Amino acid sequence: MMREWWRDAVVYEVYVRSFADSDGDGVGDLEGIRSRLPHLVSLGVDAVWLTPFYPSPMADHGYDVADYCDVEPLFGDLPAFDRLLAEAHEQGLRVIVDVVPNHTSSAHEWFREALADPTSPARSRYVFRDGRGDGSLPPNNWQSVFGGDAWTRVPDGQWYLHMFDEGQPDLDWDNREVHEEFLRILRFWLDRGVDGFRIDVAHSLYKNPAMDDARDPLPGEDPGDVTSAHVWDREEVLAVYEEWRALLDGYTPDRMLVGEVFLFDVPRIARYVSDERLHQAFNFTVMRTEWDAPALRTTLREALAHFSPGTWVLSNHDLVRHVTRYGGGSLGRRRGLAVSALLFALPGSPYLYQGEELGLDEAQVPRDRKQDPWFLRTAGANPGRDGCRTPIPWDSAAPGLGFTTGEPWLPFGEDAAALAVDRQLTDSASTLHAYRRLLSVRRALLDEGLPDEVAELATAPDVLAYRRGPLVAVLNTAAEPVQVELPGAVLLEATAEGAAVAAGIVTVPAAATVWLRA
Repeated sequence: MMREWWRDAVVYEVYVRSFADSDGDGVGDLEGIRSRLPHLVSLGVDAVWLTPFYPSPMADHGYDVADYCDVEPLFGDLPAFDRLLAEAHEQGLRVIVDVVPNHTSSAHEWFREALADPTSPARSRYVFRDGRGDGSLPPNNWQSVFGGDAWTRVPDGQWYLHMFDEGQPDLDWDNREVHEEFLRILRFWLDRGVDGFRIDVAHSLYKNPAMDDARDPLPGEDPGDVTSAHVWDREEVLAVYEEWRALLDGYTPDRMLVGEVFLFDVPRIARYVSDERLHQAFNFTVMRTEWDAPALRTTLREALAHFSPGTWVLSNHDLVRHVTRYGGGSLGRRRGLAVSALLFALPGSPYLYQGEELGLDEAQVPRDRKQDPWFLRTAGANPGRDGCRTPIPWDSAAPGLGFTTGEPWLPFGEDAAALAVDRQLTDSASTLHAYRRLLSVRRALLDEGLPDEVAELATAPDVLAYRRGPLVAVLNTAAEPVQVELPGAVLLEATAEGAAVAAGIVTVPAAATVWLRA
């Protein structure tokens, strides 16, 4: 039997607003993405994940969906999507689209109907409740992820739940009509030819039906974390994905579902993945692990024990870019590239966020330019996610750095021009070239038939080494080069200069990974 494509796929996340702007309005769009598909092909990725491009008031930049079966005019239209999908397929790229089932936009026709008529069936599709006391207090003390109460009162006196922005009312998944609507939405895009779905907040949907208060937070504890036990990872949600999986399996066998299960308990994440549920769930534990060999070793052991194969995530549109987390600048790029190279060698599917291949740092966005509701709702107490969402620099000499001919919706980071695609293409030592080489070697080895089994090799405390068939990957987290004994090994690729093999001894530069053929 042919191996499913998603098991090994390198998936590239396109944050639509910030990838490429074709019409000069400062906001990325579908035609812009289509024009840059050759970059993704030459990089060596297998699939593209598009963040939401549906009609939206943009309260949360597209994750507040007003119509799940159309395209936001800011980004194009359905024919533009069809052109992008067709051309991506022609160039050998799969296309995954985002689906947002936890909430809609407050501009969605269902919610507008629910507000207009309290007796409408549409109201039962959302989580509306009476207030406490005389009705002037929220139904409970739950807190929004974005800060503040998770409840907003409407003119007739009831309150609606929104675990994110008030423009994102939560759906009530105890209502069968909600299930049927999302099955319809999935069919719409499957019939159009998409290859899979990334499911936003996949561990939510169902809420504690008792609607009782969350406990009081401990000193220094985020009230939103206390609320989480009432709204995340309830057992009922697994049946939703069994229903969705049955739908996808009725199409061609190569469609897939990947869930944003934002938990750090690996066994609980693993519950979402099976032959009857999701094909994949994001594993964010590596993202949370510091630059430290013992810590990385523990994280990888747990992931490899529970997922076969799994996913590897270092950055995305919600996370501080990993170059910054690893120290920033050239040090962060060196460390980030080293960890990426180690993950590329392991079984599973790496998910790259646009700009990783350029080694972009988190941008420092001025307060008056920030747009993230997380920043706005907390009055700046949370820095928000704008810093990881700034536009991609394509051309260091062009106005708008090749992203746009207009004013970009967010400013570029300080390193943008120096790390632009055009400059890195002419520098064989650039991060971009390193990613290209690594993914090319990885593809060649997979075509030979790399197994899913991996063995951890005994090494020095600051070194991690894994063998997967003929491939051996060695990461050195120390500040000095280390030597590892690997008789018969041949150097395939290295993320830093100074790697060498002589008389069965491998020299691994500081903060670097080497790949060898055993």
